[in-house]
Amino acid sequence: MTRAFVPEMYAIDFGTSNSLLAAASREAVCAPIPLDVSAQDPSVFRSILFFSDDAEWSYGAGALSEYIAQGLHGRFIRSIKRFLPIASFSDTRIGARKVTLEELVGMFLREMRRRANEHFDCDVRRVMLGRPARFSDDDQADALAEARLRSAAEFAGFVEIHFCPEPLAAAYDYGATKPGASTFLIADFGGGTSDYTVARLDPSRPESLEVLALGGFAQAGDAFDGSLMRHGIADHFGARVRYQVPFGSNWLEMPIPLMEKLCSPAEICLLGRRDVLEFLRGVRSGSSSADDKLHVDQLLCLIEEGLGFQLFEAIEHEKRELSVHEAAVFRFGYPGIDIAENFTRARFEQASEKVSQGILGRLDSVLERAGIAPSDIDSVCSTGGTARVPVIKRGLETRFGADKLQALSSFHAVIRGLAERARLILNAR
Repeated sequence: MTRAFVPEMYAIDFGTSNSLLAAASREAVCAPIPLDVSAQDPSVFRSILFFSDDAEWSYGAGALSEYIAQGLHGRFIRSIKRFLPIASFSDTRIGARKVTLEELVGMFLREMRRRANEHFDCDVRRVMLGRPARFSDDDQADALAEARLRSAAEFAGFVEIHFCPEPLAAAYDYGATKPGASTFLIADFGGGTSDYTVARLDPSRPESLEVLALGGFAQAGDAFDGSLMRHGIADHFGARVRYQVPFGSNWLEMPIPLMEKLCSPAEICLLGRRDVLEFLRGVRSGSSSADDKLHVDQLLCLIEEGLGFQLFEAIEHEKRELSVHEAAVFRFGYPGIDIAENFTRARFEQASEKVSQGILGRLDSVLERAGIAPSDIDSVCSTGGTARVPVIKRGLETRFGADKLQALSSFHAVIRGLAERARLILNAR
């Protein structure tokens, strides 16, 4: 980037796990900027927030560092993008007041904008925001999510807000660099959603891009992590506990909604409410065996010590291990928690079969809507860590052939396309 570059619009890829920001003027676009100098890749800003006991907010890698420095006390928030289409989640209590979901997302976007303004020494109030092809399969929930994201952007200080589907942005990026492919598929596997674009380029006019179909599925990497948790690890936290209430004679099992929150990287933080902890203490006192009491004790320790983030980081590591090896041992230790669980890749794939079938099934429906067969696709371009999960990789190879598969930059393909889309919008005025 030269000193002459003056941004007129920011491009933001706000992700479930990571976020990036680039910029555009009418004449040019710039690469994603270093938003987080303490991160391994400074252009990748982890989508996490931390509210300390001293009532101070921090973001990205700094949020994780502060959380650890504060002895895991305070409010640690991750995967907030997942809540955008959920109407029942409107706010949460942080410190002494309720904070709306739009404010939480808005604070994170505002911090991105502040750091970008400081980087460029200017004040930019226009933004091109990426969004999944589908936040949800429910049209009303999908519309709610975009409206909430718009409100969050307004809270962040943006006054002109545009949206572009993330897989379409990746297609713009691919089309700008690989004009030789006439018909191609972009498969963007993120933390919360799996998105697809089928597009066509006219080799004689490489600037043209015809979108044949666009679609997505509201599950991806986090859902695979949840499957590992649900089918094995959750047992160590009381998923199969049986208990009786005082003066009751019936044996009860752990409530399904509570266990579903335990198995969600985004929702596990919601278990820290006082009423939930009181309920779990009652479960412990009425549980049927010493093993059950031990498992509830481990769950109480997990919640009270705020270890959900660390637990799901370990689960994600296990997922990566099973993507490379046929077997791996999941281990998680902390004073009061000692877990070892053997997994095979076959067990993982069986546990996550519903997730993988949903992701690949939605791909088939997008191809059908485009009116083309897999053999008509010249190139398949995948991005995101979930593309490396063997069952997903096999699904792509089976449909298109291994020779057609190529990987895009895991983090930068979408943001580069969003910046190019922003430049086109500026020039269309």
